[in-house]
Formats: sequence, C-alpha cells, structure tokens
Amino acid sequence: MDPRIHNLARTLAHYCLDAQEREVFAINSSPAALPLVEALQEELLRVGAWPFIRVQPEGGTETLCRVGKDHQLDELSPLEKALPRYLAGVASIYSSSNTRSLSAVDPQKQARLAKAARPMKNQMLKKKWTLTLFPTDAYAQDADMSLRDFEDFIYSATYSDEDDPVAAWKDLQKRQAKLISKLEGAEQVRIIGPGTDLSFSIAGRSFINSAGTHNMPSGEVFTGPVEDSAEGVIEYDYPVVNQGREIDGIRLVFEKGKVVEATATKNQDFLLHMLDMDPGARRLGELGIGTNFRIQRFIKNILFDEKIGGTIHLALGSSYPETGAKNKSGLHWDMIKDLRKGGELWIDNKCIQKDGRFLKTWFQPA
Repeated sequence: MDPRIHNLARTLAHYCLDAQEREVFAINSSPAALPLVEALQEELLRVGAWPFIRVQPEGGTETLCRVGKDHQLDELSPLEKALPRYLAGVASIYSSSNTRSLSAVDPQKQARLAKAARPMKNQMLKKKWTLTLFPTDAYAQDADMSLRDFEDFIYSATYSDEDDPVAAWKDLQKRQAKLISKLEGAEQVRIIGPGTDLSFSIAGRSFINSAGTHNMPSGEVFTGPVEDSAEGVIEYDYPVVNQGREIDGIRLVFEKGKVVEATATKNQDFLLHMLDMDPGARRLGELGIGTNFRIQRFIKNILFDEKIGGTIHLALGSSYPETGAKNKSGLHWDMIKDLRKGGELWIDNKCIQKDGRFLKTWFQPA
C-alpha cells in the first residue's frame, strides 16, 4: 500500500479526530476508498476506539431520489437520527467513481434531502469530525489530470508526502494564528476584481483558524459576515460543482445582505432552486481566506478549491455560530473568487492582498 495512505490515516485518527480509547467513530465512504478505510480502521483500533464502518453504494442517493417516497426524502430514518447519541465523531471520505451521478436528479428532491439532513449534521458538527478525499479516476478526470498526478496532488495538499504531516499542519496553524491576530476587531471587508465590487461588515465577528483538524486538507481562516450588510456585485471565476451539477458563470447582486439578482451561464435554474430553499439561502454565511499555497490549481472539488492560496470564498446559506454569525439555512454553498487575477482584498480600508499575494506583514506562506 502507498505509504502516503498510511500517513493520511494517521493524520485523520490522531490529529483530526484525536481518537481516544473506547470512543466510537463512524467511517463513511464508498467502496472506492477501501484502502484508506482499512488504514483508518487500523489506526482507530490501535488507540482502542471502535470504528463503525459505513460503506455506501455509489448510486445510493440517485436511487433514493428516483424511487424514494415523501417521508424518505423529508425525514431521516429513526436509526440515522439516533446515531449522534452514540458517536464520538465521524470521518467522511469522498471517493466518487462518477462525480456526475446526480446530474439528472430533480433538484427539488436534492434540496429536500439536504434540508432533512441538516439537524443531524448540526449535531455532528458539535462532535469530532473530519472530511477528506480519496483519489479516484473520476476526480482525476474532473481535474484534467492523470490518476498518478492527481494522487501526488492530493497527498501534497494534505502533507501526506511529509515525514511528519502533523508537524506541518501545526506550523500552518501557528502562521494562521498570526494572521487572525491582525484581523481581530476588523469591521469592514471589500472585495474588488473583474466584475466584482462587494462590501460587507464583519463587525463583532470572530475568525476561525482552520488548519486541518476538520477538513483535510485545510488552510483557511474564516468568519461570518453580518447578515444584512452585503452590498454590491460579485462574479465568480470558477464553476460550482454541487450534487452532481456544474453551475458556471455565477453572478450575484446583493442589497441589504440579500441576493436580489442571480444569474449563471450554465444550470441557472438549479442555482435559483437552491437559493429559494429557505429565507437564509440568499444571505452570506461565510467569508473564507485561502492560505494553502500547495494548492494552486482548480480541480472542481470545493474541499480543495476553497483553500487555494490567493483566493477567497463566500458561502451562501448557513453560517458557523462559533464566528458569532446567525444566518440559518439548509444550504451552505461555497463559491470561489480568484484574487490572483487582478483582485484585491481590503480590510478596514487597507489592502491586505493584491493579485493573490499577501502583504508580508499579514501572512507568510511556507
């Protein structure tokens, strides 16, 4: 087995989950990720934890949307609802063999599933959790890479090619802490770039240091915009790939914090369906600043793309309460603005990043 898989499993078990004896952890994946599932199972067993392995068929969600009855779309099963009571945490491993398997599914049914799952997801966010990706041919094809090159990309982005990945993540955490110390007390954000001039308040909000303890890989600091403050327009540089659909050419206009105009050059109807999910879906829930400069190319996977060093991302929908933000929604949809292409990030009338490069006093890439 590739030793980088073992390195990733160790990082997940000991750094991300901080697994302890007699704790129960679910491992969610598809059959394609079995090498990583087995390596993670071994690491959890070594510390005396109980792994609860849930390998789901690739087409399970498509089948549910195609033949499921109303109560199966709008409610979780009693067993699913009970799981948070027993779990110390969960490791979810993306491992799709067909990233477009849901492209023909009714978007309204997808929105109903997302809404039904939100209460349990909120419970699990209060526990130990981690999310990563196992390289497959499908992801490599989306990224326009060979599988071997894609594996190298994944294991570099997660520091799994390092002798001591955990030490590398802890170093990033320290550098991000210095950035956050400079952002403390900031009130106003302005994002400028081609087709973009958007401003909003972050007054009273806290920044979170995301250095791989949950998302693997990570490399971002994030906060929650004041819900009624966004004003202006933003055009996103990359497509959003969500639930098997690719939405491209997204342009959003905000007034008093709410999206009042939304267009896309591809799959606009799906975009509008998701924005109409509930009242909170048209408001910003997150501002994230990417700091992982090992990730420099877009691969059509938000777990990696939102961490690209030199980009920011804004999420529509639910916010993270730990930032002080209050927006609630069944949606949390990250969209990326690439500042490396003539963009600027301003904090309280100071430009802290231009053309994707931080001013040296703000943040030092490794």
